[in-house]
Amino acid sequence: MKKYKKGSWKGLLFVLPSLAGVSLFWLIPSMDVVRRSFFGAVSGEFTGIQNYVAVFENRAFRLAAMNTLRFFLVCIPLLVCLSLLIAVILTRQKKMQQLLKSTFLLPMAIPVASVVLLWKLLFHKRGILNGVLAALSLPALDWMNTDASFYVLVASYLWRNLGYDMILWMAGLAAIPQALYEAAKVDGAGEWKCFLSITLPNLMPSFFTITVLSLLNAFKVFREAYLVAGDYPQESMYLLQHLFNNWYRELSLDKMSAAAVVTGAVILGLIILLWKTWGKEQ
Repeated sequence: MKKYKKGSWKGLLFVLPSLAGVSLFWLIPSMDVVRRSFFGAVSGEFTGIQNYVAVFENRAFRLAAMNTLRFFLVCIPLLVCLSLLIAVILTRQKKMQQLLKSTFLLPMAIPVASVVLLWKLLFHKRGILNGVLAALSLPALDWMNTDASFYVLVASYLWRNLGYDMILWMAGLAAIPQALYEAAKVDGAGEWKCFLSITLPNLMPSFFTITVLSLLNAFKVFREAYLVAGDYPQESMYLLQHLFNNWYRELSLDKMSAAAVVTGAVILGLIILLWKTWGKEQ
């Protein structure tokens, strides 16, 4: 027993540097954000839940929260399903698999500034896409100043993240023993039956990881939206990150802290819900 305790203390000493770094750069600042959410930004006085009430009564917060939630509900199911479909197809495509994988991964290597330039070339009033519409005798569309801007944002997110999720799915598919498929085909199971009974159940661990990573990566789309449309874009693509950026510039630290706590709690709840669902499936 004494030897076990001595060994455990040695292990703790190895963990301490990483634990100190996490505490210094993440845990302590996060706790300070929670503390600030209950105090006034200027007076420093305890305000209770007034900051939270002010946040929920703020029209900009409600708009940003609804747009962000809508973006997640549209993008994440699309990304997960499309990447899985492409991964299944590429797994069976042996001849050009490497070339196709590189093609799908290429958007991840393109800098954000270049993506923004591509957006402007495609979706400007006099851009390539409106030029094509004019050639087809169709009316031009101001893509970035109408509700169509939301779908431009969705397309950009899918384009940049499809290859990453596809690689993760392919890793999960490679771990499934081929003997399971061979045995199922001997018993008369078709492709669809094999997919439902063998592929999907064995991909559940990958499903949890890919969904969580897709959720976290969805926040990164703000970079493109901000560089293209600035602080106050068209309403349909006004996200929580725009709101936080504007509140930070105005030094509204009390409202920003309360909104950050609410957002973090919602994301944590979604991840726990996914984990619980995944655990039941397992």
